[in-house]
Amino acid sequence: MKDRPLGKSGIPGWLDRYEPLMLVMFAALSGGILLFVYLTSEVLEGSTKRFDEAILLALRQPSDLSVPIGPGWLTHAVRDITSLGGTTVLALMTALVTIYLLLDRKRAIALFVLASVLGGWALSAALKVGVARPRPDIVPHLVEVHDPSFPSGHAMVSAVTYLTLAALISGTRPHRSTRVFTVAAGILLTLMIGASRVYLGVHYPTDVLGGWCAGASWALACWIIARRYISPAASSKRSAEDDGPPFK
Repeated sequence: MKDRPLGKSGIPGWLDRYEPLMLVMFAALSGGILLFVYLTSEVLEGSTKRFDEAILLALRQPSDLSVPIGPGWLTHAVRDITSLGGTTVLALMTALVTIYLLLDRKRAIALFVLASVLGGWALSAALKVGVARPRPDIVPHLVEVHDPSFPSGHAMVSAVTYLTLAALISGTRPHRSTRVFTVAAGILLTLMIGASRVYLGVHYPTDVLGGWCAGASWALACWIIARRYISPAASSKRSAEDDGPPFK
């Protein structure tokens, strides 16, 4: 039996191509999961209550807790921002991106995007039911809410949706600038939506932090799987073959 050369095939070749990036991604994924587990245990023990309530109170006028700090237009703007993390907007965004990828002949990525987002939404619902933390009542809510508080559904589902879409779509783009912009836009939307929930008084800060950790970890896991098993280059090659030679 002949020995395999330590080239670009087999385990040595895989490590040569993926080791630095994959090790960093696996480390980030592990850190996100561990931080979420730690936050969950602290929340269940009630250790974060003083910290959470102090921040909620700091965002309201001391003379009237129903009035948030800042100019009047800011509250209206924050309500608009928080709607970007609602089920209707996220479902529409996911559907449009999935259709776009199907039309772009990237069927494997399109189906993986859809499965990743739906799976993340299901995980968010399960975590909420499992922890069952009541909503904050120290300040009046500025929007109507009904479900449990931890983790923040808006924070987690927006992270699942926007980060997953950004990570997977960026892998189909040929230019570094567009890839960086796509991921940065997903991160910015996720952070803004999560922060809006605290400002509106419907979530504790640790609810949002837990949602970010769980959602980002899910998106990162999906990115790792997609990078390992789905080849945008091969998909693009098939698209070019289907469409014929490009115009010169």
